[in-house]
Amino acid sequence: MTQEFNHIESVYWVFTQLCNDECDHCYNNSGPRGERISEEECMAIIGNLPESMDRLILSGGEPLADKKLLYKILDRLQGRYQGRVQLMLQTNGDLLNGQILDTLLEKGITRFDIASIDRYHKHAGARLMELAELFASRGVNGDDKDPLVEKSTYLTKHKASWGYWGATIDMWLGGNWARGRAYEKGLWKEDPEHNFCAILSGGKGFLTGAEDIPQEISIQLWKINPCCPGTKVPLGDARTEKVADVLQRVSKSEIWQKINEGKPLEMGESIGVTAELAKERTAQLKNICLWCDEFFEKHYQGEAVERSCGGCRR
Repeated sequence: MTQEFNHIESVYWVFTQLCNDECDHCYNNSGPRGERISEEECMAIIGNLPESMDRLILSGGEPLADKKLLYKILDRLQGRYQGRVQLMLQTNGDLLNGQILDTLLEKGITRFDIASIDRYHKHAGARLMELAELFASRGVNGDDKDPLVEKSTYLTKHKASWGYWGATIDMWLGGNWARGRAYEKGLWKEDPEHNFCAILSGGKGFLTGAEDIPQEISIQLWKINPCCPGTKVPLGDARTEKVADVLQRVSKSEIWQKINEGKPLEMGESIGVTAELAKERTAQLKNICLWCDEFFEKHYQGEAVERSCGGCRR
């Protein structure tokens, strides 16, 4: 695979796990004591992002629970990209008001996704009509209410737009992930036949994109990942490595190529871990992501190396 990675269609960055809520289904254990990284580390990560991106999704945690850091991140992003990147915010909407919305629009946010319309969140969608009126009062378009997940719609066509979704069967991507509190509380999707890796937010297309979904990588605090839930071993460290260099390095690995193809059952074949074994263990574990975890814990020794989070703070 020969490809340059100075342009990526979509980057999903969880820059904080601080949150005003503590939902049972949360995949990254966000909450009032959620893990954070410093402003200095965030600025280093921005410096290591690709030269060109179509969109950058800022998420958490709850980004507005770490508002001061969010504003500094937006200022640095505008300074670097000069409006060439669509900046999107994923928020539960609890802390959003007119003054904050005005500031976010001034700082370049083009898309707002209210990701709390479900029974797990504190307000369970009760603020939806209030938020609709707030967005309308600022001229934020509400026609595209669904998540922007398909190749043809992953960018907003408006100066600013908003939508909403949540952890329901109809709206959530692939069911509750087998991570964090969702896993601890038994709320994760137990279905060995469901290949989460083959949809957006999974690993499919993280190197090359795909016909139906954009190329997207995830950065969980500082860990570069091919998917939003994150692999047990991250691809690299966005604080100290250029994202383009990390993707170039792992693109040479047959293991990561299989994840890029959305075929995690086959990712171990190049090192003697058969698809038959992977399918058997996935059936026993009841979730493809849990098989992925086991593979990286027991079988993988390679290019991507777990690093200690020396700069993290709580």
